[in-house]
Amino acid sequence: MKRVAVLSVHTSPLEQPGTGDAGGMNVYIVQTATRMAQRGVEVEIFTRATSSELPPVAELAPGVRVRHVAAGPFEGLGKEELPGQLCAFTAGVLRAEARHEPGYYDAIHSHYWLSGQVGWLARERWSVPLVHTAHTLAKVKNLALAEGDAPEPRMRVIGEEQVVAESDRLVANTDIEASELIKLYDAEPSKVAVVPPGVDLDRFTPGDQAHARHCFGIPRDAVVLAFVGRIQPLKAPDVLLRAAAEMLVRDPGLRSRLIVLIVGGPSGSGTERPKALEELAAQLGIADVVRFLPPQPGPTLAEVYRAADLVAVPSYNESFGLVALEAQACGTPVVAAAVGGLPVAVNDGMSGVLVHGHEPGAWAAAISGTALPQREHLASNAVGHARRFSWDRTTDALLAGYQEAADVFRREVFA
Repeated sequence: MKRVAVLSVHTSPLEQPGTGDAGGMNVYIVQTATRMAQRGVEVEIFTRATSSELPPVAELAPGVRVRHVAAGPFEGLGKEELPGQLCAFTAGVLRAEARHEPGYYDAIHSHYWLSGQVGWLARERWSVPLVHTAHTLAKVKNLALAEGDAPEPRMRVIGEEQVVAESDRLVANTDIEASELIKLYDAEPSKVAVVPPGVDLDRFTPGDQAHARHCFGIPRDAVVLAFVGRIQPLKAPDVLLRAAAEMLVRDPGLRSRLIVLIVGGPSGSGTERPKALEELAAQLGIADVVRFLPPQPGPTLAEVYRAADLVAVPSYNESFGLVALEAQACGTPVVAAAVGGLPVAVNDGMSGVLVHGHEPGAWAAAISGTALPQREHLASNAVGHARRFSWDRTTDALLAGYQEAADVFRREVFA
């Protein structure tokens, strides 16, 4: 591998994770692309331009370039509006490659189904293998919808089926996701590879909790429950608020010490009611213990994790759950929903606690009856569990997968 084209249509790796459509996928692309470049592989990331002030090409890191492709208006478009811009985006990608000699790229890695549609066409034009990572799957999301959340449209389901059928290699985060691709999308098992995401073990490390709390003006003796992520029904931050309210009913004396820290911004259907979570806190009578922070950059985010007694990940669906790994790498236990890849990201009973369902009483019991009393035990195992996952390991597995896909592709082309 000398050069890889990475496609990220709907969100730029330059955006701050935690709001809009920027999240774990952005982190994944940045971390793996940077490490590929460190191994001598040039990476060009194609994403949609959302401002006329963006340069056509920006350097993310040495050896990693971000190409801003003009496709549609220079403004944020919802993911449901982007299929109408795929033709324009594909044309921009193909034009960029046309300026070079044939064979400029050795492989294409598309992220999310919209990018997969573009990658499918580029694969045919460039005669190179298409490697695809779904990150989330419509059929899986529709099987476990949050209350009030709209199901993923049939257009996306059909689009995902097409990308699965046309890809040379499908990268799944866990064995569970691999099974979903095979059972729900009829993916050919030999094309599916399991490559777990990683965590930045240099940035997310254990630290001084007292110092971290001082950074956010939190008392040393507070009981801090944190949620980090995009504010939308899928991520279910409301579950943590309802659980906190239940905890205060059971133990009114806890109110003087409890702090619920919500870190993130509205996303997806959550943008329709950006103040919904604040309104819920008021309705539950816990507005006095809830603090809201905007999305935080990496170094500050690590301090958020260190300041917390535990981090809650109550999502209805997660292909993996990078927040869970980041928190544990900082020595903070995680209480997570037993869905998707979270049973892999969290070692139940050792580095955190898994909760089946989203009933507030069950979450209150898991937090106050299990996680908090056992915090020291869980924290002592959290770092070791997180260190099983690294972006270096993920990157090496991806590069090996690209090469294998390229070898198979060439054999089929020249057979």
